[in-house]
Amino acid sequence: MTDKKSPSKLRLMLELFISFFKIGAFTFGGGYAMIPLIQHEMVEKKGWISDDDILEIIAIAESTPGPIAINMATFVGTRTCGFFGAFCATFGVVLPSFIVISVVARLLREFSDIKAVQYAFNGIRAGVLALLLKALYTMYKKVKKDVFGYVVMLAAFLVASFTDISVLIVIICCAICGIVSSLIISRKEHKL
Repeated sequence: MTDKKSPSKLRLMLELFISFFKIGAFTFGGGYAMIPLIQHEMVEKKGWISDDDILEIIAIAESTPGPIAINMATFVGTRTCGFFGAFCATFGVVLPSFIVISVVARLLREFSDIKAVQYAFNGIRAGVLALLLKALYTMYKKVKKDVFGYVVMLAAFLVASFTDISVLIVIICCAICGIVSSLIISRKEHKL
């Protein structure tokens, strides 16, 4: 934690809950759309984690089971305030969706034929795409750029987009490529 003053643990858990509740309540489009909001709130506004942590969280959250937003909330909560911080952050990010889905499930059948509702969802989809592109741009600026990274990125994109191979397999293969590359680089450096 990088804050100058250290709030009590109970207050910190409440802040985690409120922060992730706001993120969960005001983000449409799932976990990827939450990435820029989590980055802004946790890094820029609260200072609880760093930009490097965000990249690590995304890599870990992508390679572990479960939705990315829940995994990210759990990681930030754990890093900030241990087990109970993880619980508060995770509960905060999940609760708005649970409430909204419970209400929408009851009302959707009645309102789905209304043109204004259909247009609203079209606008929401466009906004979600913009948030995803912003997250992609932010991650691209921070990641190390080299030929190997571009080759792995292109290969992963092509395999995930144009084959029926599971995205989990693609992520595991990318991780293996990264490990092998690191081992080769470190062996070359030790020989010098």
